[in-house]
Amino acid sequence: MSIGLPAHLRPQAVSRALTLAGHVAGLVCLIAAAGMVVAVQAANPQLILWPAVIALLPLIVMLAVLDRYRSMFFSVSYLIIGGASVYWFALTVMSEFEPLTGTDSFVLSLPRIALMFVGGVGVGIGASIAWCAIGLVIAEIAIVTAAVQTGVDLAPDGTSLSSFVGVVVALLLLGASQRMVRRAQPSIHRAARDEHLSTLRYGIEAKAAAVMHDTILGHLAAISAAPEGALSSDLQLQMERDLEILVGEEWLTVGSPAVDVQARAEWRQSQLFLAIQESRRLGLVVDISGDIAAAGRLGPARSSALGLAVKQCLINVLKHSGTDVAEVVVYGSGSDVSVMVIDSGRGFSETETGSDRLGLRQSVRRRMEAVGGEVQVWSSPGRGTSVMIRVPVPTGEGDTPLADALEVTL
Repeated sequence: MSIGLPAHLRPQAVSRALTLAGHVAGLVCLIAAAGMVVAVQAANPQLILWPAVIALLPLIVMLAVLDRYRSMFFSVSYLIIGGASVYWFALTVMSEFEPLTGTDSFVLSLPRIALMFVGGVGVGIGASIAWCAIGLVIAEIAIVTAAVQTGVDLAPDGTSLSSFVGVVVALLLLGASQRMVRRAQPSIHRAARDEHLSTLRYGIEAKAAAVMHDTILGHLAAISAAPEGALSSDLQLQMERDLEILVGEEWLTVGSPAVDVQARAEWRQSQLFLAIQESRRLGLVVDISGDIAAAGRLGPARSSALGLAVKQCLINVLKHSGTDVAEVVVYGSGSDVSVMVIDSGRGFSETETGSDRLGLRQSVRRRMEAVGGEVQVWSSPGRGTSVMIRVPVPTGEGDTPLADALEVTL
């Protein structure tokens, strides 16, 4: 269920899903208990069971509040108010419904189960089991107290106990599956990164093949078809010009020479280029590939945020990766600019990063979120780190189609 989620979001997402499922199950139990009481009241008008239905209303209200405002305060309030409601419900049913011979009646099991599904605020499997156990114990105390006051025989409630065991088993199986997901996720993230890089390189190779066909192969064909003797001056000039384009890597840019010069000038003035140059001065070897012109299509705020975020990523490579080589891939699409920072160092687990390590959280992730961007981190111990940063192109800027993925050696 959570295999595609980022590591920092997976525990919260799973915990929220479990809590929501528990609250729905609790609501169903309460509605079923109220329905049973109403049915018995309708069949036996001489009984006074309507207070039992009223007793369930605070539980239903608190369950709705707890689902909307998930906090320690409302979880504890649900248990306290729920315990009182279960006691009121059990006392009314035991006092009025004479066929009830023991505390193991199914109508008493339903509010027990509802109180068990408190949910709590913990994101771990152990915390969820603890909250369920506390809710079940409080419900059992309330029903036993009501049974002692009304003289109803005490009996083990198999329904609520079996429900608790089922919930515990389900949570333990979920915990085991989550451990399997954590082991598999680095490989999946690396596969996604490799697929993205292969797409970039495929575009470069396709462009290189087209340039090869348009220049070298065309020249060979022209030479073979030319008459004997010296080549014409026009053909020589064309071959020299194409050779200058290949040596100068002009084939990696799209557009007229004036546009190419402007793109290179914008690239060298961008915050991303300055961040890479500063990292190089610190001793990091940075290889750049991709569409360098894309970096110049961002507005000042996004360009500055992107440059500072990439700078922090490169500093992290120097400080923590154990390698002095990194790769930066720039890619532009019609709606955003993406930059991937890759190293083959020691890697890390983001969920286990200490709270004092604020570079990735503050300087990268939150900085990009502030300008509408997003960050994905693919890393695992011993397998290197890849950080993908995506920044949306502002409306009105970069409306022209971005160039194909290009590779530039700077």
